[in-house]
Amino acid sequence: MNAAPERHLLVLAGGGHSHVLVLRRWLMRPHTRPPRTRITLVSRHGTALYSGLLPAVVAALEPPEAAAIDLRRLCTLAGVTFVQAEITGLDPKARELQLAGRPPLRFDRLSLDLGAVTATPGEAMAVKPLEPFLAWAERRRAGEPLVIRGGGAAAVELALAFRARGMACQLLLQGESLHLGSAAANRAGERLLSQAAIPIQRRAPAEAPADLACTGSRAPAWLAAAGLPVDPGSGRVLTESSLAVIGHPELFASGDCGLIAADPRPPSGVWAVRSAPVLAENLRRSLAEPARPLRPWRPQARALQLLGDGGWHPAGPRALAFYGPVAVGPSAWIWRWKQRIDRAFMARFAALQAMAAAAMACRGCAAKLGAAPLAAALARLDPDGPPRPVEDAAVVGSGADGHLLLQSVDGFPALVDDPWLNGRLTTLHACSDLWASGAAVDSVQALVTVPEAAAAIQEELLLQTLAGVCSVLDPLGAALVGGHTLEGRDGAGLALALTVNGTVAPAAHWGKGPLRPGEVLLLSRPLGSGVLFAAAMAGAAAPSCMEALLEGMQHSQAPLVPLLAAHGCRACTDITGFGLLGHLGEMLDASGAGVAVELEAAAISAYPGALELLERGFASTLAPANAAALALLEGPVQLVGAGGLAGSAALAGLLIDPQTCGPLLAALPAAEAPAALAALRGAGFGAAAVIGRVVSRRAADAASPAPG
Repeated sequence: MNAAPERHLLVLAGGGHSHVLVLRRWLMRPHTRPPRTRITLVSRHGTALYSGLLPAVVAALEPPEAAAIDLRRLCTLAGVTFVQAEITGLDPKARELQLAGRPPLRFDRLSLDLGAVTATPGEAMAVKPLEPFLAWAERRRAGEPLVIRGGGAAAVELALAFRARGMACQLLLQGESLHLGSAAANRAGERLLSQAAIPIQRRAPAEAPADLACTGSRAPAWLAAAGLPVDPGSGRVLTESSLAVIGHPELFASGDCGLIAADPRPPSGVWAVRSAPVLAENLRRSLAEPARPLRPWRPQARALQLLGDGGWHPAGPRALAFYGPVAVGPSAWIWRWKQRIDRAFMARFAALQAMAAAAMACRGCAAKLGAAPLAAALARLDPDGPPRPVEDAAVVGSGADGHLLLQSVDGFPALVDDPWLNGRLTTLHACSDLWASGAAVDSVQALVTVPEAAAAIQEELLLQTLAGVCSVLDPLGAALVGGHTLEGRDGAGLALALTVNGTVAPAAHWGKGPLRPGEVLLLSRPLGSGVLFAAAMAGAAAPSCMEALLEGMQHSQAPLVPLLAAHGCRACTDITGFGLLGHLGEMLDASGAGVAVELEAAAISAYPGALELLERGFASTLAPANAAALALLEGPVQLVGAGGLAGSAALAGLLIDPQTCGPLLAALPAAEAPAALAALRGAGFGAAAVIGRVVSRRAADAASPAPG
């Protein structure tokens, strides 16, 4: 029986500690989730960094991934839409969260857990936001001097962590002493710094140069600009004890950007973690029908603070413990205690990876029908007719200027849950049929299927989807000229199909063939999207690999058309659902029996992580159907220079991996290849490569080793 249609929109702004624990709670206890509610998490990054482990990462005691929570994966498991975007503002009256480069998100309820930014960084690197700081920290080298402005726990702990990396650190204090919460804590911190030979400059002038600023934190300025009640000193949003924003019952705030007005506490991961169950419950109560009274929360008066020394001491890592006026350490057992706490927190999310359900059918272009049933159905449609053309786009007429009119259609169930990003990726994928034909895209019609839901939710899904479509079309000067909408039934989710129309001069029109001996084959970008998405559904794809994949897929290939034309392109196709071998087979079918292809295996690039996942046995659900194309390797396609990849499962899997927003495969005169590659790389296609050459079939057969 299908779940009741959704009626409410809940947006979680930010991937802070409170929100990740709320998502985990809803995943582990689905009955505590807000009823009939579509939930979206918005974050500028696909991972959330756990601040407790960050100094250990800086000190090289832990790898960066040890401190990263995979937000995209957590959202998938929890049935929550993940949107990667920069939040730029808030309109409480319109109930819209404003995002950079895309339409605002509507909400019925909004929860803010945004973290904070360093209060007064000046020209120094700010410790917050954490992600750019960590990237900056990884570039620091042993022996470099490092001046840190600040005297709080973050400044002390990071100075010790950098000291463990062999850097000459110094602290600049605004006042006379550290500010670690108590006199005993300050004394313990100064002893630890003295032992590590880290000098302190007291009452440092504000203009004294520094490399890193750990000068306290402030909530993002756009919260105050939105008219929300904020604390004058920190900019943190003032809330009731229920975490609802004062005067705005539809808004909630927690973590470093929220402050209970009647019971204030300094920013701390402890209170962010402790507030999560209350936040989850009150979001549910607020969206219940009818709404229920919210639960008040009184945070604990004090929080335990553990401060590590980075492991610089020859005896090994140690740590201090602060609680109120009491300070203990430094001690190795406190460090081990801190490790257990930090690793237990991260284990809450690592364990979820192992709880992933059995393999699900792939979406995107991997949801297309296999080549065999498609060919058989078309053959039965007209048994006595000639073979149907397999060109990427059909010529449907010509214009008054003599240009050919081309048309293609493509689409699939949503590849990603974010409707804007799905609209963008689907459009880039569909337009590639025209680009592979040498054409410019003029117009598009869209068929959008949205799930059963309240009208306001369907409106939001439709708006975001069409805005994603237009994010591709507008830079091309192409128009969205119409389309059709459907409501999915029986649990059907978001889907998008597009008819793409374009024009090309007859002399510039490319088919899939014929290929000619003496030409080379140029591949515009890496392969591997199919296996990466399949592995992501199983929780096995590293967040950094998915970030690299999605960034690459969003790169429009429209600039390739004039560049390839200028270097003598004579045949072209796009690599999509049937994989590299399947679509290369179509090019060979269009070329007659006299040609063959030598593929340089080592030149075929893959997205980060793809080959490793293929070697581990991950594959798209369309890959088994595509495996029939491997028979080409016993005929007109010969792999050369495979080296250690020869005969490997990874290489075979890459050759048949179905691609969404895949590369173009273009045939060029061999003499044009160096200039073409230089032009493509100059246009941002850094992974473009010549992956093979076209030879005569007779020469290829003569060069092949004899059987046995």
